[in-house]
Amino acid sequence: MREYIKTILIAIAIVIPVRMFIAQPFIVEGASMEQNFHGGDYLIIDELSYQFRNPARGDVIVFRYPLNPRNFFIKRIIGLPGEEVQILDGSIFITGIPGALQEPYLPRDLSTWPNLKLRLGQDQYFVLGDNRGHSSDSRTWGVLPKDNITGRALVRLWPITNIGFIANAPQ
Repeated sequence: MREYIKTILIAIAIVIPVRMFIAQPFIVEGASMEQNFHGGDYLIIDELSYQFRNPARGDVIVFRYPLNPRNFFIKRIIGLPGEEVQILDGSIFITGIPGALQEPYLPRDLSTWPNLKLRLGQDQYFVLGDNRGHSSDSRTWGVLPKDNITGRALVRLWPITNIGFIANAPQ
């Protein structure tokens, strides 16, 4: 019995800090990230890496929705602090990147609307859902403050046919 209690206490001592500071589960809701993520996908979110590096373009992140911080959203980072993001005639342009932004994780014929242009401030990100026609994102509610970012999608555990690490887009 003593060994059983000891094992439980050790497990609790490991699981609680990991759950609180390193990683947490997240279940995708809705269609805003389809075809890459679907409602019901079970993900593990890395909460630690952004303590040591800044979020990068193409990272799939979970964050507190700026208009209601009790809700969590999942989107992809498109624009970084200090950049100017322009959506023009269905394509995305970023200052310092020649030509339209290449997004290999999306269907080739996908267009992004509406036309807009904005400059991101310090610690502000521009995020979009992969399913551009069915996503509430920075086009609708504006920029995402860095403080709202919970972490980066790291691993998909469900459905079982898609288990694996989540590849972020090339820079």
